[in-house]
Amino acid sequence: MLKKMLKWFAVFFVAVAAVFAALLFVPKDNNKAYRIKIAKNQGISSVSRTLAEDGIVYNRHVLVAAAYMIGAHNKLNAGSYRLPSNISAWGILQKIRNGRPDAVTVQIVEGSRFATMRKIIDNTPDIEHKTRGWSDAELMQAVAPDALSSNPEGQFFPDSYEIDAGSSDLQIYQTAYQTMQRRLNDAWEDRQSGLPYKNPYEMLIMASLIEKETAHEDDRAHVASVFVNRLNIGMRLQTDPTVIYGMGSAYKGKIRKADLQRDTPYNTYTRSGLTPTPIALPSKAALEAAAHPSNEKYLYFVSKMDGTGLSQFSHNLEEHNAAVRKYILKK
Repeated sequence: MLKKMLKWFAVFFVAVAAVFAALLFVPKDNNKAYRIKIAKNQGISSVSRTLAEDGIVYNRHVLVAAAYMIGAHNKLNAGSYRLPSNISAWGILQKIRNGRPDAVTVQIVEGSRFATMRKIIDNTPDIEHKTRGWSDAELMQAVAPDALSSNPEGQFFPDSYEIDAGSSDLQIYQTAYQTMQRRLNDAWEDRQSGLPYKNPYEMLIMASLIEKETAHEDDRAHVASVFVNRLNIGMRLQTDPTVIYGMGSAYKGKIRKADLQRDTPYNTYTRSGLTPTPIALPSKAALEAAAHPSNEKYLYFVSKMDGTGLSQFSHNLEEHNAAVRKYILKK
């Protein structure tokens, strides 16, 4: 009788083990990918409950038991995970125990406006949109209450930023702001002597003007020299990108003569000196150009209109008019 009982017990044990193994190792087809978010200090019990309620695993108790068996029940990596459509409970356990949470990459292009940066971040999926609906002032207060200016334009470094899926978008703004401040301070400390900037913020403004005027490496320092030389002699900067920025939504792709004559705080044809804030998010190269303009005494420049993006620089109005006739009027 004892032998018979042991035999049936062995059969039962093998059957249970087989079922347990099947529920643990056989992939479940869920038709589509699934994303699960694990909070900090969240345990396997609540995670398995969510997976079971959404039909992602065959049996949550099998997942919990396996987690306890290997000591992973309290060692889950917080974050957001994308699970493939066909995955086993064991595969899920390995992913949330040993894997790295999914990352989301947000790319901010050099020379874009802060408003564009906000739209990109607001439309980025798989992150928490904590700042959506905040005003720029509220955002700046949360990022840096002691910022150089309460206006966010120009104060965030354009780059590619990676955060864990499910993380707050505020992390991106904080990282981009800190990166810009570090790069700006480095450029300020390394700047040439005698530049007409009262503080780092004015150099940031200058860098944004350079960024919008040229993306060509060979021209940046010369564009910087034009603006610096004009500031030094009290000549207006007269640069179209500032007018465009001041026009806001009224700009439809073309500047008219009336636009150049219409006074706004950003119209450098009607007002002297730098604009009140940056007009874009400048690159590292633009910051370096603002800190190290060329030694040329250029006062004018005009596009060569040859597809290279290069400009022709002039020391005086006579040279400039000749360049305009050659490159613009084709005379």
